[in-house]
Amino acid sequence: MKTKRKIEIAVISDVHLGTYGCHAKHLLTYLNSISPKKLILNGDIIDIWQFKKRYFPKSHLQVIKKIMDMAADGVEVIYITGNHDEMLRKFSDMTIGNISIVDKIIIDIDDKKAWFFHGDVFDVSIQNAKWLAKLGGYGYDILILCNRVVNWGLEHMGKERYSLSKKIKNSVKSAIKYIGDFENVVTNLAIENGYDYVVCGHIHQPKMMTVETKRGQTTYLNSGDWIENFTALEYQFKRWKIYNYNNDKLRAFYADEDIKDMEISDLIAAITVVKKIKKKKSKSL
Repeated sequence: MKTKRKIEIAVISDVHLGTYGCHAKHLLTYLNSISPKKLILNGDIIDIWQFKKRYFPKSHLQVIKKIMDMAADGVEVIYITGNHDEMLRKFSDMTIGNISIVDKIIIDIDDKKAWFFHGDVFDVSIQNAKWLAKLGGYGYDILILCNRVVNWGLEHMGKERYSLSKKIKNSVKSAIKYIGDFENVVTNLAIENGYDYVVCGHIHQPKMMTVETKRGQTTYLNSGDWIENFTALEYQFKRWKIYNYNNDKLRAFYADEDIKDMEISDLIAAITVVKKIKKKKSKSL
């Protein structure tokens, strides 16, 4: 059995469980390979927008069960709500065992302040035209589904995988401008509030950069996603790094045998156990 990597903090976002684009098996492999003290789920973990499709395969249930098992084993799990799982915001500042649900959180990390939030609060299309954003989400999901068929053929021909949606986003000027604007707004606000780190998801673009202005500096971090990039953020030995599943030579890690062998009915039963819920004090910016 391979040894799990011990890390202080692991951050994942934009998993979109319940959609065709989600690569739950890749994520499960990653979660099985690490032993974090704190696991931060930075929004859009479960895609409640797409829930009507009645698509929630076994591997997606296994991810939820794995996260619950990690919490039961003492890992502090912080679920930060995003736009695709915004229904969970009615449970903000609730705690279930070692799992807490928040809209945002500020954490002291080695005498530095880190501001964690999903990022959709700065998305005008979501705030002012939610129906349009949801329509775009459906189109994106269809594109991802087509992409899976294309990649299936490429893999059988021994060629590299290809991301249609990533190619489109990287070639459209408005998309590039949107990402740049998002990063500028987020980092400027973090500097104004004196945060050393600002950690987001939402735009599916893994990135780590230091931004400095006349007022100060901050480090911007984005955990990417588990649809196209298969990335996470990790903090260990007082430094952050971007983990990339595609570049991990040890990615063929062992699977959790207990979860692997469970039937769907058993998985559903295991993740629907109701425990005592506590109300936490809300944390303001």
